[in-house]
Amino acid sequence: MLKGSCLCNAIQYEIEGELGPTMMCHCSKCRKANGSAYAINAAVKTDQFRFFKGQELVSEFESSPGVFRSFCKQCGSPLLSRRPSQPDIVRLRIGTLDTPVDIKPLAHIFVGSKASWDEIHDDIPQYDERP
Repeated sequence: MLKGSCLCNAIQYEIEGELGPTMMCHCSKCRKANGSAYAINAAVKTDQFRFFKGQELVSEFESSPGVFRSFCKQCGSPLLSRRPSQPDIVRLRIGTLDTPVDIKPLAHIFVGSKASWDEIHDDIPQYDERP
């Protein structure tokens, strides 16, 4: 069981299962949503994810057609994104996990639109868009 929360701890969630593939996304929307060079996201099966505290504080924003980003409306922490076209998974923002995990991201994605000041210094595969 993995557990996580937002910055103010008003929203808490748990995952009854494994994290799926983990990607470092450098697209402009992830940069803006996270205030950083990239977001580290992992696929999680929808039926294995649940909010157990503060679900009423979860707000959503449709950042592009068919992509909804969920965040805490109290502290602003980005939590996950979802696509109605892919109802079986959500993409969790790994930084909100409270449970320690041993992960290695599989790829850098959308490096074709990464910030000009962002430099990648590892040997993880890079893709201009989504592989």
